[in-house]
Amino acid sequence: MLSYQHAYHAGNFADVHKHLTLYAVINHLLRKKTAITYVDTHAGRGLYPLNAQETQRLQEYREGIGPLWQARNELNDPLLIAWQAAVATAQASSATLTHYPGSPWWLSHSLREQDQLRLFELHPGEHEQLSTQELPANAQRVFGDGLAGLEAMLPAITPRLCVLIDPSYERKVEYQEVADTVAYTLEKARHAVVLIWYPLLPAGHHHTLLDALKESGQRKIWRSELLLRESGEQVHGMFGSGMVVINPPWGLDERLAAAMAEITPLLGSSSRYQADWWVGE
Repeated sequence: MLSYQHAYHAGNFADVHKHLTLYAVINHLLRKKTAITYVDTHAGRGLYPLNAQETQRLQEYREGIGPLWQARNELNDPLLIAWQAAVATAQASSATLTHYPGSPWWLSHSLREQDQLRLFELHPGEHEQLSTQELPANAQRVFGDGLAGLEAMLPAITPRLCVLIDPSYERKVEYQEVADTVAYTLEKARHAVVLIWYPLLPAGHHHTLLDALKESGQRKIWRSELLLRESGEQVHGMFGSGMVVINPPWGLDERLAAAMAEITPLLGSSSRYQADWWVGE
């Protein structure tokens, strides 16, 4: 099934949660000169115009990057300020919010000469859109299945590996497929930093993923969840965003908690943030 297009949801609260986490991880990894291979298994488009017909249909950015952008001059948290400054560089004018940068943008703008980037996308239309994004020479677009592609390229050619796994979860079996791919990845590269996004939906299928990760025997699994509203407040639809980070950089939990303390009041009175070690050391 290949019906999902992220343009309908670009810049929503889940994107803020996901990309702020990704940004914090990348910034920590860049403290060392050792080369990194980045893999984005479900890349989508590189940059999303907020005036696009798809994005305007739901306008989910109004409960995500929109209020953060409006409050950007009132922020105090260093991580959040730096992230917002990066968002500003993706705009035609630093004064107006016109675009939301997707994960290919965040990853490609962090590349150094010694690093590598693989962007996998299986949806033909999304891959075509991704192909319009200008990328550095050490970044590669791949039209294909990202989970299979990740497994095929292991072990990575660089000493360090950072993977972002962000499926649409249109198929329930994707939760288990992600867990299986992560287990294989960590067999081949046990120190890899792996970020996994998952939706919080009333059906609770994300527990399949979380439970499988816990049963895998892998240690150092940290998770965080940003809830826009409580599950009981609606009959259907995503009410929260989840992130798992395996082998997280030191201090990531504290940095994100401080940033989210400023973000949640901007997203409404029902929003809240929670984080813990799903599996400790």
